[in-house]
Amino acid sequence: MKQWLLLPLLSFLVSGCALNSIFINYPSQIAPVKAQLNTNTPIKGVLEVESNISGADGLLYAQEAGRVAQISGDFEASKEYYQQAVAGYLKFDDKATLSVSDMGATTSSLFINDNVIPYRGPGYERVMLHQYQALNYIFSGDQQGALVEVRRSNGLQSSEQARYQKSNESVQAMANGTIDAEVNKLGKAAGTVTSSFLNAYSYYTTGVLHEILGEPNDAFIDYRKAAQISPDNPYLQKDLVRLAKQLSMPQADEFERRWGKATRAKKEQGEVIFLIERGFVPEKQSLTVPFTIHGNWQTASLATYTSNSRPVSPGKIKGLGKSLTAAPIANLDALAITALKEELPAALIRQAARVYAKSEMARSVESNSKKRNNETDIGVIAMQIFNVITEQADRRSWLTLPKQAQIARTYLNSGSYSVQLDNGTPAQIEVKSGRTTLVWAVDTGNYTRFYSIII
Repeated sequence: MKQWLLLPLLSFLVSGCALNSIFINYPSQIAPVKAQLNTNTPIKGVLEVESNISGADGLLYAQEAGRVAQISGDFEASKEYYQQAVAGYLKFDDKATLSVSDMGATTSSLFINDNVIPYRGPGYERVMLHQYQALNYIFSGDQQGALVEVRRSNGLQSSEQARYQKSNESVQAMANGTIDAEVNKLGKAAGTVTSSFLNAYSYYTTGVLHEILGEPNDAFIDYRKAAQISPDNPYLQKDLVRLAKQLSMPQADEFERRWGKATRAKKEQGEVIFLIERGFVPEKQSLTVPFTIHGNWQTASLATYTSNSRPVSPGKIKGLGKSLTAAPIANLDALAITALKEELPAALIRQAARVYAKSEMARSVESNSKKRNNETDIGVIAMQIFNVITEQADRRSWLTLPKQAQIARTYLNSGSYSVQLDNGTPAQIEVKSGRTTLVWAVDTGNYTRFYSIII
């Protein structure tokens, strides 16, 4: 192989792929957008993200665009972006066999890196997509649309786990000492989370929507699932007591003994439910190990997470005339870490194949050089440089998701309230007797946005 063939080869391999993610790590692309979300200035980042939706990573960019529009309060635009992401997932679902373009991308990944492969988000991202779409419908006044998305979100928590188990049956035996150590490290960082497919925040949100839309039995089922994942949340515990009593469930007395009696609204009061999202999920980092094969330099890069994350403090909700502290319902950073741990065996197989393929390419260039009377061939050096710079870890993930979700519930007298999260900017909410006010607070670090609706 002559050195002059390297450039055409590279051009062929990356044609039709997400070139940005191949050579520019994804977190650095999204960093300016997240910075905008962390201010009180008008958000323009959605335009930057939208321009990439037509590419190979369109599903990921559609998720980001939908989230950016949603945080900025443009629920109609967010719905459209999320619909594009849903279409992307369905396209993956419909592929019983690999298409020619899929095979080309997978083959290209053997010579470049995993960023060549079109992005299909992990299961927890897909679940969150439908949960957020349900919230879009609720805050747009479409209750039936919200219920459709609620049911999809619930169904996906089991179907995505089944898909993962089936796809990974053949790769579990590939783990070695290095990968085992990385899996153990990620496991410690994830804490008590054992599956990325079971999300208490999603179950709780769908339970809330079921309840306020008049489906208490479905709400009770979702609350129980959420409690199995997040058993220590006091608001969730009282919800189970209240609904078990309301529905005359056989376990009602047991729940009441364990968690105490649940309070009920007085005649002149309405209920207020807070969904609070804080921070951003962490970015994947790169773990790169240089080594030589047959005297030629190679590198192996895998995505990982660092464990130096700061804990999230429970939100103090002010302005209600009484003290109210939110309680964590889910750590989405732990879901992201667990998802990566679940993906590592398959990533290791691709990594091993890539190291072998690049090594063989380097040996071929070196062999051709020796046949030309051992003359120094710049192609040998160029091939090694090509191998090093193209070995980039796949750091793609939905980065505008929150780091942690918290909840709180209370009853208040009818009226207008100026609510505040910690010491952030206050926002006005209305409470009506016998009605439910759903408050969604998105805290991006330096700024908190509130959205509320009476249902």
